[in-house]
Amino acid sequence: MNKLSNNKQPDFFISGVLRGDVAILSRAITLVESQNKSHQVLAQQVIDGIISKTGHSIRLGVTGVPGVGKSTFIESFGKEVIAKGHKLAVLAIDPSSTKSKGSILGDKTRMEELSTKENVYIRPSPSSGTLGGVTKATYETILLCEAAGYDFIIVETVGVGQSEVAASKITDFFLLLMLAGAGDELQGIKRGIMEMADALVITKADGENFIKAKAARSEYAHAMHLLQAPDSGWTSRTLICSATENAGIAEIYTMIEDYRNFTVANNYFSEKRKQQQFDLFLNAIDEQLKERFYSDPEIKSKIEGIKKKSPGQPFAEARKLLDEFLK
Repeated sequence: MNKLSNNKQPDFFISGVLRGDVAILSRAITLVESQNKSHQVLAQQVIDGIISKTGHSIRLGVTGVPGVGKSTFIESFGKEVIAKGHKLAVLAIDPSSTKSKGSILGDKTRMEELSTKENVYIRPSPSSGTLGGVTKATYETILLCEAAGYDFIIVETVGVGQSEVAASKITDFFLLLMLAGAGDELQGIKRGIMEMADALVITKADGENFIKAKAARSEYAHAMHLLQAPDSGWTSRTLICSATENAGIAEIYTMIEDYRNFTVANNYFSEKRKQQQFDLFLNAIDEQLKERFYSDPEIKSKIEGIKKKSPGQPFAEARKLLDEFLK
């Protein structure tokens, strides 16, 4: 076992996380992100030890088109969250290079003021080429932060795309940030992303953009009402804000509180969490089957052989290989 775990037992991490030790929390998160087998075993023991202290937070997913100002918004909104007495954790998923697997990890520098606040923990994490980085590690990071006493979790995703589907599956409220100029942006955003959104916020509603933002709000609100009603019974809202002027931020916080109260009252909040856990269970089976299949030495060899000769019947060859593996 290397320096990361430093031969520490699960209890070292469990007790450290539960007493809110930020240094140990960070090390525990690094464990759940690690691909090292011994780290993964230890990480699972840590998760098992803290699981009873999780589930009490509000989990907010934040996404938006490039240039919308996600980090600026989160910094302003985060101040509102801690002003209301919460402990805030921000999990900012940075895009990883598919070649080098490296990432920028720059969110602490983009949220300079928020990162210095008491009761705030910012964790930039590489997506490692997976679906927007919203993976098993991200979900377990949420659990670790909750166990450490953070009762408001923000997951900032890379941008608008397939990754947001995964983000919506581990958060309670999904917030879509957009810019004024509804025509172009509506063409560039997938309908599915808008259907997942519990609210849409037009950012940078200040100065000369204020009038444009108000007009865009009407257009977006109309578009949102044309979508199928969500299972929650909640009516999706459309707001405007200026993170730099701190305008509209308190209203967004109030809206999220309204959503939580509404969905707790009709039992959707807990039912959604149960469904999310079941979806993660199924996803874990998929991922573990794939990992075992592709790491099998015999399968690796056969795949290389098929690659060299080029499969004449791809689907038949794949079925044959799977049948052999599952025997």
